[in-house]
Amino acid sequence: MSTSLTSRRAFLGGSLLFVGGVALTACGKDDAVKAGAKVTLEQWYHAYGEAGTQQAVIRYAKEYTKANPDVAIKVNWIAGDYSAKLHSTLLTPKAPDLFEIGDFQYVDVKNGLLAPLDDIIKGQEAEYSKASLDSATADGKLYGLKMMDDAMVLYYRKSVLEKAGIAVPQTFAELAAAAKKLTSREQKGLFVGSDGIGNAAYLLLWSNGADLLDPEGKKVVFNSPEAIAALAGLKQLHDDKSLLLDFTTDWYDPGAFVQGAAAMQWCGLWAMPAIKKALGDDFGVVAWPKFGDTGQAVSRIGGWFAAVNAKGKHVEEAKKYIEWLWIKQTDLQKDWCVSYGFHVPARKSVAAQTTEFGSGPAKDAAAILAETGRAYPNLWNTTMDSAFAQAVLKIAKSGGDAKSLLDEAAGKAQSELDKQLA
Repeated sequence: MSTSLTSRRAFLGGSLLFVGGVALTACGKDDAVKAGAKVTLEQWYHAYGEAGTQQAVIRYAKEYTKANPDVAIKVNWIAGDYSAKLHSTLLTPKAPDLFEIGDFQYVDVKNGLLAPLDDIIKGQEAEYSKASLDSATADGKLYGLKMMDDAMVLYYRKSVLEKAGIAVPQTFAELAAAAKKLTSREQKGLFVGSDGIGNAAYLLLWSNGADLLDPEGKKVVFNSPEAIAALAGLKQLHDDKSLLLDFTTDWYDPGAFVQGAAAMQWCGLWAMPAIKKALGDDFGVVAWPKFGDTGQAVSRIGGWFAAVNAKGKHVEEAKKYIEWLWIKQTDLQKDWCVSYGFHVPARKSVAAQTTEFGSGPAKDAAAILAETGRAYPNLWNTTMDSAFAQAVLKIAKSGGDAKSLLDEAAGKAQSELDKQLA
């Protein structure tokens, strides 16, 4: 995987463990005829690497057809670059009726590719995190229904911090001091990614009250005084030499943490089962600490959205299936989130009923996600991200002037934003 912020952004849009797969059909033409179906919906999923997920979505589709004999679901399991394949196909008559989106983009709405879903979520809005709703909302309408949430949190070794007499960091200053004190010849204090950047740039911005775009989504603001101050923190971590660099796995894999190469690591909830298996109860989780006294603790929220092809022949039928599966079927939502991998059900009431999140670090992670989760704005595209990434790398590793670098990057990003809004 590339070390660019852009590639990490695409990765973070969805769930972990992407591996190669094959296109797979759940209900073919003959099955639809036998079932007496009048409509066959084509549904796309990316090739999840978690064992059992293929079989699960096929089962969900068959259960729906059993309850609704007039509608059959043809499930296609898409290997490779799912996003590229989806967006190229959406521009053709072969586009699927419904599909999942990991990295929500405003351009899809602008191009008329997505059908609004406000009618099926009406009255259920409070069930979803604000970050997820905001991410999938454009021009006042909702275009994606969250299927599950992926939480990203800061893991720490309880015994290592206790032995060093260090309390769990509540501010960035405490985090930086802890990382420095915990660094030795055998172990580094903190791992945020093999390149020493990872999610840290975004987290630092958000934790100091800064952001990528203004609340109206019309102006790039990652060059604000708060952003400049926060990103200086990333350079501090590099100057202190407390970051684990060039490890064999990246931030989204728990290898560095469970092997003792780092005392603290930014990673995802998906890694918790492996961490618990390796370390037992010798770990805890916390949000990324607030940058200063006026800042706030933050975490990253990822996951996938269910969406409908606005130009499809069966828009209403596709919306009804999404409503049935991702709003009404509580048991299936639990099954999808915890029977194969480890994700938080997107609906708050379902998450509260999921016993796997009833205690310990898992409960803490779910609470952190609900209280502090942040997502990228859907107007934030790869071109804008690339401009930001280049500035961040120079600030952190080359000691470039943060203000001039971010001002220049913001100018480039603003031009791209203006194009989208035109």
